[in-house]
Amino acid sequence: MKVSYFFAVGKPGAILRPEEVPAALPGEVVKFGEFELDCSRYQLLRAGRRIKLEKLPMELLILLLEKQGHLVTREEIVDRLWGPDVFVDTEHGINTAIRKIRNVLRDDPERPRFVQTVTGKGYRFVAPLNLIAQESGNGSDNRTESVPSRTTQTQTDLLIPSSLPQPHPRGRGLLRKAAMVLVGSIGITAILVGLNVRGLRQQFFAHGEEPRIHSLAVLPLENLSGDPAQEYFADGMTDELTTRLAQNQTLRVISRTSVMQYKKVHRPLADVARELGVDGILEGSVERSGNRIHLNAQLIYAPHERHLWAESYDRDLSDLAALQSELARTIAREVGLTTTQSPPAARRIRPEAYDAYLLGRYYWFGGKAAKSREYFEKAIQLQPDYAAAHAGVADSYFFEVVDSPPKPELQETLKKGEQSLRQALALDDSDAHAHSTMAASSYFLGWDVRVGERESARAIELDPRDAEAHYVRSKILFGLRRDDEALREQRLSMELDPRLHPAGFGEALMFARQYDAGIEELRARAEVQPEDQDVHEALWKLYWQKKMYAESVRELATTYAPKSAAELQDSFRRGGAQSAAE
Repeated sequence: MKVSYFFAVGKPGAILRPEEVPAALPGEVVKFGEFELDCSRYQLLRAGRRIKLEKLPMELLILLLEKQGHLVTREEIVDRLWGPDVFVDTEHGINTAIRKIRNVLRDDPERPRFVQTVTGKGYRFVAPLNLIAQESGNGSDNRTESVPSRTTQTQTDLLIPSSLPQPHPRGRGLLRKAAMVLVGSIGITAILVGLNVRGLRQQFFAHGEEPRIHSLAVLPLENLSGDPAQEYFADGMTDELTTRLAQNQTLRVISRTSVMQYKKVHRPLADVARELGVDGILEGSVERSGNRIHLNAQLIYAPHERHLWAESYDRDLSDLAALQSELARTIAREVGLTTTQSPPAARRIRPEAYDAYLLGRYYWFGGKAAKSREYFEKAIQLQPDYAAAHAGVADSYFFEVVDSPPKPELQETLKKGEQSLRQALALDDSDAHAHSTMAASSYFLGWDVRVGERESARAIELDPRDAEAHYVRSKILFGLRRDDEALREQRLSMELDPRLHPAGFGEALMFARQYDAGIEELRARAEVQPEDQDVHEALWKLYWQKKMYAESVRELATTYAPKSAAELQDSFRRGGAQSAAE
């Protein structure tokens, strides 16, 4: 069994066994790593500088320290932070509090220095602690030379700073009652905040000061099933919620490409929101057990990290489409948008078919097109009228054509893709993604500009916020020499999702022969995304067009293996641009 060690000041190296450690930390300053926590003042310091930590995470951190080295169950946390009779979304509240603790402690959940997760049980604090008592008589911060070997105090005692003068014995009962009233009032406040009473929210933000969310990011839902094989389901739910919310055209919703970089990345929400350019964050978790799911979601006004709304849902997998629509309408209402009328009832999807579809999407986004097709086809076997699954099959075939060297048998692959895509549109002509795929395949693979232009316009009509649709239409409009329109479409694509095609706008400026503007755009993009090879490839082409051959060769070398890059640069030094080109 792992033993935690605690060193008392004045007794260097003296080890207190866990059973000898006080059950509470009254008036103590607790040192661990580079941090100090003054329990009586609720102050957390790093290198003498105070770190902001909200009340509930602070309470949880103190509880973990009190139990040092021993498991703290989720039930204990609920009892301490909310009480046994409070009906709020405690599961997600615990997850949020743990995340905030790890953020301020800079703790990696995969290799924890401080807070270790015990899957399905709770948490334990694993770092050694140094307990330093404070003097209680003069109100100063001087530390004493010893720690009592045994101290027991209640939570009420923790609310009374040790620097206060000791009351007369007859006054102690009154003081304790006052403290209990304070504890009760804090508990009631926590309940009201947890329940997200809308009336209170309106009072706090009266006179037009209530926060308004105009842009939103749906962060990757956390998989709470305890089974890594269920990651596909959590990712699929994230995608579906993003798509549903994006249907409200008055709310800017960040696409999957941009938000998935934050999967399993524990960062302050204000930082994430600033990087994504949004003022609202939707985060949550999903747990699946058989055909039942439990979904937690909370809406946060990111600039102040203020919780605006939270809810939990327990549903059958067959009710998932209805749940996603309900959730999208609820969030639209919470951010102050006018909700549109409910769309026509969607074709009911069998849970087994939906599950196979989500697996197909998971492999598709993982770059495994052939594997994704296996699961899309399985979904179609289970439900032949599943339009989205047919569109997935088409995508996988087209990817195979584009990603392979030219060969005659690819014509048959192309025909299969076209057939699947026509089937998808026959089943659901309102699918913007399917129309965008039809535009791309018609133009890039079939050289049919007329169909490509028509289908790209239809895709944007159905979903004006689809960044990929604007990107495809831009390419087609350049082919038609409608350069101004093409630039406008590419600019829109970049604004909607800057990480989808990071080199796209720079390439568009090159096609429009605006070389200086294109170089400036791609240089800026390379600073933000230096690892993206598409950016470097577009930049070397632009430099070459400008006859900036040295810069072009330098950028081109970044796309080669080290040996090939060295040979290219050596060729340029010996024979200039002609030699490098050869």
